[in-house]
Amino acid sequence: MDAKPVNLSEALASFDDVYSPRIVARMNDYDVRIAHTLGEHVWHAHDDTDEFFLVLDGRFDIALRDADGNETTVVLREGDTFVVPKGTEHKPSSPGGAILMFEPTGTRTTGDRHDGEVPDHVDSTAGHELG
Repeated sequence: MDAKPVNLSEALASFDDVYSPRIVARMNDYDVRIAHTLGEHVWHAHDDTDEFFLVLDGRFDIALRDADGNETTVVLREGDTFVVPKGTEHKPSSPGGAILMFEPTGTRTTGDRHDGEVPDHVDSTAGHELG
């Protein structure tokens, strides 16, 4: 990574892939990632880490499932943040937007475990370098 500022608007404009995060910075053992969002993700959980979301544009919904199988949905709009606690099953979805995430380097977008097949529009990755 270069020691220069990253403009998030320019970074988002440099790619079109949905649910395919780009790493814009690293801090300690964490990646700062951005991604375009559209459609449904997959139910998944990160067993050992919380997951931080900041909505940069549009809307981003996160369905949460507790240990008893009860589901609730958190609706996030531009400027909203939310942290999914580690071990919590969740399924993001969006009518369109962009997000910023803080995650430990190496964290996969589909978690440590997920339900069913990963849709073609969801990139099961630990992030891609920007540009």
